Amino acid sequence: MLRKILIFLFAILISTNSTSKEIDKAYFGGGCFWCMEESFEKVDGVIEVISGYSGGTTTNPTYKEVTYGDTGHFETVEIIYDKSLTNFEELLKIFWINVDPFDSQGQFCDKGYSYRSVAFYKNDLQKKQIIESLKKIEKDFDKKVVTYVRKYDKFYKGEDSHQNYYQENFVNYLLYKKGCGREKKLDSIWGK
Repeated sequence: MLRKILIFLFAILISTNSTSKEIDKAYFGGGCFWCMEESFEKVDGVIEVISGYSGGTTTNPTYKEVTYGDTGHFETVEIIYDKSLTNFEELLKIFWINVDPFDSQGQFCDKGYSYRSVAFYKNDLQKKQIIESLKKIEKDFDKKVVTYVRKYDKFYKGEDSHQNYYQENFVNYLLYKKGCGREKKLDSIWGK
């Protein structure tokens, strides 16, 4: 009898804990996905950030195909987050302060279509939030924002060598980021 009571109590405990998180996903492209991964993983409520590709037509593209080919994909991060701790609007704010929304050639030292900034939306509310924030930036800076706004379709996870690159290849990552002038440019735009 005691065993049945303990099993019953354990089942209640598990069901209570497992329903406390409401998981969602968001998708942004801001040039180098290593840098975007680092930026979003620091956010409270973000569970995981995965580097990959989205927005194009090629199925299961590779880094080489996306960077040097004509796949239509952007380097993108998939952000898995707990909606009880953060939301799409907060993640959108993080996105903007980590991109140069006025660069039509790419981001920082990375140039080319796949490095352009893009905010993906999954529903009308997210689209509205992106458009409103974009218009506010244009008004504040008196400049045209060239960041793409795209409907989300599919995400393809990037190669394992790109996942958590900023952690696993820390020195190389810092050299790349400094050499690319990312932080200096962001500071000149957003005053970080």
